[in-house]
Amino acid sequence: MEQRVKAALEEVRPALQMDGGDVEFVGLDGGAVKVRLMGACGGCPMATMTLVGFVQERLRQRVPEVTQVVRV
Repeated sequence: MEQRVKAALEEVRPALQMDGGDVEFVGLDGGAVKVRLMGACGGCPMATMTLVGFVQERLRQRVPEVTQVVRV
């Protein structure tokens, strides 16, 4: 599952980088994926919306076992 999650994160990374941000895989805790938002995304007031509405949605599409994405 970890490799599929990392591959899905590679798919969302370019969109985040276009806005000066990035995402880093930190780990798994059951179905929860732990990530770190970096760059402009790290302090952005829209970070939660980006995480849930974009990153989490894309991961769930690619890896159905993902239950949530958690920012660390």
